[in-house]
Order: sequence, then structure tokens, then C-alpha cells
Amino acid sequence: MANNIALATTLVILGLSILVAVKGAVDYNQPWILILNTRFLLHTDGLAKILILLTGISFPAILFATTQNQPKQKNIFLSLLLFTQSGLMGVFLAGDALLFYFFWELALIPVYFLSSIWGGEKRVAVTFKFFIYTFLGSLLMLVGIILLYIHTSEQNFLISSLMHASLTPVQQATAFVLFFLAFAIKMPLFPFHTWQPDAYEQSPTAVTMVLSAVMVKMGLYGVIRWLLPLFPLAAKTNALFIVSLSIVGVLYASFIAIRQDDIKRLIAYSSIAHIGLMNAALFTQNQIGLQGVLIQLFSHGINVLGLWMVADIIEQQTGIRSMKQMGGLAKAQPTLAILLVGFALANIALPLTNAFVGEFLIFNSLFQFNIWAAAFAGVSVVLSAIYTLNMIQKVAYGELSTPMQAMNTPNKNAQIVLIILLVIVFVTGVFPQPLFNLTADSLQQIIIK
Repeated sequence: MANNIALATTLVILGLSILVAVKGAVDYNQPWILILNTRFLLHTDGLAKILILLTGISFPAILFATTQNQPKQKNIFLSLLLFTQSGLMGVFLAGDALLFYFFWELALIPVYFLSSIWGGEKRVAVTFKFFIYTFLGSLLMLVGIILLYIHTSEQNFLISSLMHASLTPVQQATAFVLFFLAFAIKMPLFPFHTWQPDAYEQSPTAVTMVLSAVMVKMGLYGVIRWLLPLFPLAAKTNALFIVSLSIVGVLYASFIAIRQDDIKRLIAYSSIAHIGLMNAALFTQNQIGLQGVLIQLFSHGINVLGLWMVADIIEQQTGIRSMKQMGGLAKAQPTLAILLVGFALANIALPLTNAFVGEFLIFNSLFQFNIWAAAFAGVSVVLSAIYTLNMIQKVAYGELSTPMQAMNTPNKNAQIVLIILLVIVFVTGVFPQPLFNLTADSLQQIIIK
């Protein structure tokens, strides 16, 4: 019963998300905490729509795909997942900084309980590390919000008011650092990334999918929605440093991914590399780069969701994550192997897949920003191909290993979800214009020239 209610709820949310994306904007603006002059302001533009659509697709897909391996106390587990979805939707809709902070915490708190109660053997230590990182990041952001609030003439938390806060260059630089650290931890950006691989490895499968496909996008969303518009001077001043830091993180994560034998940790480090590349493009403050990131936010979420689902099916049926012990998936389960190869090729931005369009625009913006930054970032394309093709070879091909011989056909729900996700990969890769149309109205509003 609990599973049916949760699935029905997420499907309704998916329907509403599609309706909002197709039909137009949603605006809800009511007083919230009167003594602080805050408002419960929810607003959709292209940026919000693309992430609402991703969130709307991800949760029913995750619930359908993991129906047969959900943990005990399912009603509590699913309730916390739905709270997480509510928080994520609120983060992407909020137009008031205090409301944004409220939903930011609402999205994180359920994940803490989900991981600490239903996680792996090392869940306590890993979840504590995750909590410390995210708590410190949230606290820094709250201090930055208060700093902006006290320097606004209207004394409110609306983004339109905060954009006109009377800050000295030093105050703007301080507030910029406070917000940036919060968002960098959430992405996570090198060197604040160390919580992520362990958290992905130890969290329940459904939670790992939420973290990787949607929740890390909160950091990038924060940069686009709040950091760049609120602190244009500080963003331009620190652009070269942050782009360089991001590219270092991309290369670092890519080299670490090449060394991985655990398929889950490989996917985790691959995700760090992709997020770092998107963040680098954002700080070029180029409309082409921003458009690429908006497309890539959606594409990366779909691709990594598919990869996690295939990895989870293999682990659930064989009990292994070591790629050395895999091999011959194409012989044991050819359909699953085809799905793995499809998502893996999208992960390296092969032409005709969804990631190609966004990544092409991202590299275009990096070339316009700094030729050396683009050159070093371009190395990551080769590295991504190395670790991804290596994964395909070890998992899908070669001799049929003993563990893989025991694999059965995945349940129909998981197969249907994976096929739908792969269709999205190729449809949006061949015909990306609807995504461009969806996000077009955000370009002029965000980039400050």
C-alpha cells in the first residue's frame, strides 16, 4: 500500500511538472513570516522548469526501478523520500532567500535519516561526515543571507531586493565566499568533494540515485540563481580562479575514476568531473556556456540515473561491485548490456546523445573565456572515454564470469524505466530544441555582462 501511494504521488507530481514545463509559469506569492517581512514566493522560469522536470521524472523512475529491493519499514523510508522531493521542488521554485534556505534544509534532513538508518556497514561515519559538510555549508549560506538582508533598503529576502543590497566591495566579496562555499560543498566541487563517493557507496540505492541525479544540482542551481546575479563584481573578479579550480577538480576526478575497480565509485567520480565542468562553464559568464549548462543539468541527471540503475541491478543479482569480477554481461543479459552501453556512451557525450549538445556549448564558452582553460578541460574528454570504455569492456564483454552467470532478467519495472530513460537520451540528443525553448527565458536574466 505504501509503495502504491508513493508511486501515485510521484506520478501526479510528474504530470504537474510536465504541465508546468509545457503550459507556462507558476507564480504564488503570499506573506510568510510577517515579523521578518518574508514571503512564500514560488516562481518558475526556464531554469526552474528544467530542474522541476528532472526531479519529476527521477522520483517515479527510482521508485519503479527499486520496487523489489526497498528496505524494511517501507512506509517511513518512502515518506522520507517524498519529503526529499518536496524540498528539492521548493529549492528550485523559491524566490525568497529565507524560503530557499528552508527548502534547502528540508531536502537535506530526510537524506541524513535515510542514509544513517538504511545505509551500509559504514553508514554512521559516512553519514556524520555528510552531515558535517552540509551543515557547515548551510550555516555559511545563512550568514550570507543575513548579511545581504541587513543591507537592503526594503529589509526583505526577495531576490529582487537582495540584488540591490548596498554592499561595499569587501562586503560583496565576503557574502560571495559564504554563498560559494555552501554551493561548492553541495555540488561537490574539488576540494570539497570527499563526502560524495563514500555517501554514494553507503547510502541505500534509491537515495544514491536521488543524490547523484538531482540533489547535486542544488549547488549548480544556487550558483545560477543566486551567486551570479547577486554578486556580479565578485564573480567576475574570481572567475579565473574558480574556472581553474573547477578544471583541476575535473582532471583529478577523471584520473581517480580511471583507477577505480568499484563500479559505484567510478560513477561517483565521473559525476564529480561532470559537475566540475558545468561549474567552470558558469563562471565564464557566457550565454553559450549557461545554455549548455542548463541543457546538461537535465542530461546528466538522466544519464547518471540510468548508470546507477544498471549498476544496482548487477549488484542486487550478483552481490558484487568489483568490475574485475564482472564480465560477459552481453552473454548473460544482452538487453541489459545494450542499456549499459547506451548510458555509458551518453556519459562521454557521444554525438546523437543528449550530453553532446550541452558539452559542446560548454567547451565553446571555455574556448572564448581562456584557451588554456579549454585545452586542459578538453583532456577530460579523453579521460572520460578511457574510464567509461574500460567499464564497458570489463562489465559487458569478455568471458562470462561466474557471478554474472547467475544473473536473471531484470524485473519488468526496471526494464521499462531504463528503456524510457534511454529513449529520452537519444530523443533529446537528436532533437534538443524543446530543451532550448524551455530554458530560453533564463539567459538574459542571469548573466550579468
